[in-house]
Amino acid sequence: MATRAERHDVRDLALAPGGVLRVEWAEREMPVLRAIRERFARERPLQGYRLTACLHVTTETANLLRTLKAGGADVVCCASNPLSTQDDVAAALVAEYGVPVFAIRGEDADTYYAHIDAAIDHRPQLTMDDGADVIGVLHSRRREQLGDVLGATEETTTGVIRLRALEADGKLGFPVIAVNEAQTKHLFDNRYGTGQSTIDAVIRSTNLLLAGRRVVVGGYGWCGRGVAMRARGMGSHVIVTEVDPLRALEAVMDGYEVMPMAEAAVAGDIFITATGDKNVVARDHLALLKDGAVLANAGHFNVEIELPALRAAAVSEREVRPNVAEFVFADGRRVYLLAEGRLVNLAAAEGHPAAVMDMSFANQALAAEYVVANAGELERRVYDVPDEIDREIARLKLETMGVAIDTLTEEQERYLSSWDEGT
Repeated sequence: MATRAERHDVRDLALAPGGVLRVEWAEREMPVLRAIRERFARERPLQGYRLTACLHVTTETANLLRTLKAGGADVVCCASNPLSTQDDVAAALVAEYGVPVFAIRGEDADTYYAHIDAAIDHRPQLTMDDGADVIGVLHSRRREQLGDVLGATEETTTGVIRLRALEADGKLGFPVIAVNEAQTKHLFDNRYGTGQSTIDAVIRSTNLLLAGRRVVVGGYGWCGRGVAMRARGMGSHVIVTEVDPLRALEAVMDGYEVMPMAEAAVAGDIFITATGDKNVVARDHLALLKDGAVLANAGHFNVEIELPALRAAAVSEREVRPNVAEFVFADGRRVYLLAEGRLVNLAAAEGHPAAVMDMSFANQALAAEYVVANAGELERRVYDVPDEIDREIARLKLETMGVAIDTLTEEQERYLSSWDEGT
């Protein structure tokens, strides 16, 4: 057994053995990350660098942290959502893998930010975020540490939005690699991972039959596409709401009904938001919901459903199932909120399958290596993952799946790079 991390705050170290079994199970589905870990163990590209990770503490994350540690990084981890921590995994990271973890499922807001502060006390030279909370704290309350940070990575759409805003204001204190923008991340993790895990969470929470129900998907980005695809696969009639005309047009062409939320609110049975913005289901929409409507959020922060308005409109509230709160309105209508309006696929299920996180976390590991190798050249702005990293991850993933593809001949390469050879 590894030396136990002395600095930590987890629910119960006695949970560690069960967590180890689940981490090992996930590892079987993460061959790309495993190959990177084997190389990192040989080359130690992160040797001596302090790294603070603010991520969902899941089995897949545990395998990423093991990879970073194998590369020589001095790693500390905290949660990126109060409800996404798997307590047995947190215990395993501390007791078996020697990683200091500050994360307890269900922690209150004060504890959540105390844990972020504890992780920042590590004085990181690299940060790894899912939602930009560590970067946000460093740029607000802990600015004296900005000069210590060589660079950072960001996992999710919401975090990238926040960081691009910080860059636009000229206030970004160090370079950030937007892992979310890698094609091997958003095309697969956001679409297939979010699609499957969100529907999984809705079914686990409610045990409702989706076939024949009207499922309203707020937003048709990559996450929304995935949710819509999987809901339709379960037999649901899917309605999409959008503010972007191009995405709305794509949803129409993909065969979905598209309408404003004010119209969808009347028609829908289940609502799933996935936009990265606030008040997607807002005060005015609540008055239009039918009796028995279910509200869920697949976006990173619990702002997509206007929760203060929901609570203000209700005359009573109670938990009727795990992760299901019933709100009764004065007219007798009942509305059901899943997972407190937080990230439903992690709060009410297990998050993305390991096979798709294999690519996302391969991006994280290789992006951290890239930051260290290029720290002297990177400016204080948000960068996309280099194309060569993206393509190498795709190549490795195909290889592990036993899928072969063609290679261009020299003649084909010349043709594609010429202009004078026509019909």
